[in-house]
Amino acid sequence: MVRNLLIRGMLTGVLAGVLAWVFAWVFGEPEVRNAIAFEEHEASAHGDHPEEEIVSRGVQSTIGMLTGVGVYGIAIGGLFALVFAFAYGRIGPFRPRATAGLLALLGFVTVIVVPFLKYPANPPAVGDPDTIGRRTALYFGMPALSVLLAAASVLLARRLTPRLGVWNAVPLAVAAFVVAVGVAMWAMPTVNEIPAEFSATVVWRFRVASLGIHTIIWTTFGLVFGLLAERVLFPVADPRPESRVPAAAG
Repeated sequence: MVRNLLIRGMLTGVLAGVLAWVFAWVFGEPEVRNAIAFEEHEASAHGDHPEEEIVSRGVQSTIGMLTGVGVYGIAIGGLFALVFAFAYGRIGPFRPRATAGLLALLGFVTVIVVPFLKYPANPPAVGDPDTIGRRTALYFGMPALSVLLAAASVLLARRLTPRLGVWNAVPLAVAAFVVAVGVAMWAMPTVNEIPAEFSATVVWRFRVASLGIHTIIWTTFGLVFGLLAERVLFPVADPRPESRVPAAAG
C-alpha cells in the first residue's frame, strides 16, 4: 500500500512540476531577465565584464527550469506520500481526499508561507555573494523550525482535545503556533541586501511569482494526490457480473 501511494505521490509531483514550470515561465522568467539586465548594467557601469554563461539563458529558462521544478516536485511528492501514509487515520476520521487536502494546507503554510514572511525569495543580482552561506542557512533553518513548531502544535491539539473538545483545542493549538512562529521570526536575524536602485516592482513581481509556483505545487498535491489516494484505499468494485460470482473451491 505504501509503495502504491509513493508511486502516485511521485507521479503527482511530475504533474505539479510541469504546471509550476508553465507558471514560472510566464510570470517569473520576465522578472529574472529584468534582474539579470540590472546586474549586467551595474557591471558595465563599474567597468566589469559580464561572466561568460556556462549554460545559455534559453536552456536555463526552458529545459533547465523544467528539470529543476520536476525533480523538486518528484522529491516533494515522495515525501508527501510518506507523510500521508503515516498521518492517514491518525489526525482524525478523514477520508483520503480530506487528509491530503489538510496535509497540503499544513505543508504549504509551514514550509512555504512562514519562511516566506521572514525570508522572501529574491531575484538574481540581489544579495551579497559573501553572505550566501549565512543566508542559505537562515532560509533552510526557518522552514525546519516552522515544521517542528507545527508538529508540536498538532501534539498540543491532540492532548487538549479530550478535555476541551476539538472546537476549542484546535484554535488554541493554532494560536500557540502563531505566537511561537512570531517569537521565532522576531529572534532570527533580518536579511535585507536589496540595492537601493533596484526596481521594487521587479522584486515584488518575482516574489509573487515565487509564491504562486509553490501554491500550484501544493494545491496539486492536495487535489490530485488526494484523488489518487482515494482510489488506492477505496478501490471501485468491478461492475462486471462475473466478478460477483465466488470462485469455486478446490
